[in-house]
Amino acid sequence: MVEKTYQRLKKNLMKLMDSLVLSIALSCSFVSFSTAQELRLISDEETEQLLAQITKPLFQAAGIPFNRNEIYIVEDNSLNAFVADGNNLFIHTGTIVAADTPGELSGVIAHETGHIQGGHILRQKLQNQSLQEVSLASAILAGTAAALSGRGDVAMAAMLGSQSSLLTHYTRYRTEEERSADDAAIKLLEQTKQSPQGMLTFMKRIAAQNQMQGIEETPYFRTHPVTRERISFFEEAARQSNIKENTSLQEKFERVKAKLYAYLNPPAQTLRKYPPQDKSISASYARTIAYFKQLQFAKAESELDQLLAKEPNNPYFHELKGQIYLETGKIKQAKSQYQKASALLPDSALLQISYAQAILEDEPKPEEVQKAVNLLSKSIIKHPTGFAWLLLARAYGLQGNEAAANYAAAEYSLRIGAIDVARAQLKQAKKLSPDSHLALKIGDLEARLESLSKK
Repeated sequence: MVEKTYQRLKKNLMKLMDSLVLSIALSCSFVSFSTAQELRLISDEETEQLLAQITKPLFQAAGIPFNRNEIYIVEDNSLNAFVADGNNLFIHTGTIVAADTPGELSGVIAHETGHIQGGHILRQKLQNQSLQEVSLASAILAGTAAALSGRGDVAMAAMLGSQSSLLTHYTRYRTEEERSADDAAIKLLEQTKQSPQGMLTFMKRIAAQNQMQGIEETPYFRTHPVTRERISFFEEAARQSNIKENTSLQEKFERVKAKLYAYLNPPAQTLRKYPPQDKSISASYARTIAYFKQLQFAKAESELDQLLAKEPNNPYFHELKGQIYLETGKIKQAKSQYQKASALLPDSALLQISYAQAILEDEPKPEEVQKAVNLLSKSIIKHPTGFAWLLLARAYGLQGNEAAANYAAAEYSLRIGAIDVARAQLKQAKKLSPDSHLALKIGDLEARLESLSKK
């Protein structure tokens, strides 16, 4: 009976612990466990470009390989960022929108880079193994105590006694890591010629927000140093630094903030924040999106035409116009706008996907279908998204290449977690006599599916 209980508890705890991430926890006072399935991720070329510009120098200074595809934007209003296995960096939209300068965002990312540089993810896993064993021992002890006494309150007391000392040790360990990441952040900012003032300003904003929300921070059961301690640390770092804040990315940052705010908030709220009397490009950008969401297409196009008159070679303005046309059924116009955007930013996998989608929506001729296949194939090499595989399956289907269509559909199914469907699609692809090149791809995907099934 004890062995069965142990195995069941172990299985559940492993599911929980395997998903642990290290987080800056700007607004949280507890350890959070999350899984990828619970995250709502968004993709945007303009935002990803900005984040890459900020992150790459920090990673390079820390000696960490940089891969833009390992930066993820999480649609979440809370002020947070975290890192997970494989140097993956996750940044909440709430953090981007709440920051006033790129320097503030850079400070947050520098902290997360410090976690990676310090090997905290691996050490956290080792620490969790110890945590699991002690937790399981506590559960077994509780069950044994209950069995001997016949009283459930004895079991609860035994478990709470063990868990209390365990959690105290665990939070002390995590706090040390967070202080280490803060220290690393200051060094990385200095190496990349950036002022710590941004991080200081951001921490003060968090403290003010906590005060407004009535959050009383105490060191007890915390995994991060309390905000006032961190503020003192960054104040001292700012005093010692002679580096001035770099404002070269401020305009790009303002546009990204406005764009995210407009997409993620009700149009009326956006129009209050960015009223017509605000003539800045970022405000006009936000209003365009707000009017579009309100189905006021004439107003949206008018704002966007003014933006394009000022910056005719801005790929993101053409991209937005393409999206408006595509979603209002003006497919040929959408295709033209996406073509311009893709030509202006030829290395963008996301723009290639959008352009290919517009082509496939426009009753394409055979040569246009091939154009879409080429665009999608290039995008997948650079940024392999599920949507690109789905569109590629459709394009191959239009070409009558059913084997390739089934293979591409299987790649898509894998990315949405439909493993059994992916296996069935691969089986069908093999039946359709694929050429040798495609057969190798099918074999590779079969091996990946088999590997997943063993985990």
